[in-house]
Parts: sequence; structure tokens; C-alpha cells
Amino acid sequence: MSVLVVALVVGLGLLAVIGVVVGVMDAAQARAWRRVAAERRRSWEVRHGGGYYDSWGDDDSD
Repeated sequence: MSVLVVALVVGLGLLAVIGVVVGVMDAAQARAWRRVAAERRRSWEVRHGGGYYDSWGDDDSD
């Protein structure tokens, strides 16, 4: 029974460590991914003639 508890605690600890590592890595890469997304957006807008869309008042169809 105690081996099962130890395995459970170790497993939960491992999941917590993996979660922290993934969070840190994601935070470190976020700026680069935002830059890539902005470049792709600009490129798409150049190819497709812009991307302006005003959604204000879309629900007012009466």
C-alpha cells in the first residue's frame, strides 16, 4: 500500500514539474510566436487586400 502512495506522490510531483517546465518554455517563446503571427498576418493582408472588419453592431439586424 505504501508503495502505491509513493508512486502516486512521485507521479503527481512529476506532473507538476512538467507543468512548470512547459509553462516556462511557453512564456519564453511567446514573444517569438507573436512576432511570427504578426508577420504572417501582414503577409496575408498584403496578398488578400487587407483585413479590416468592423464587428460593431452586428447584432442589430432589425
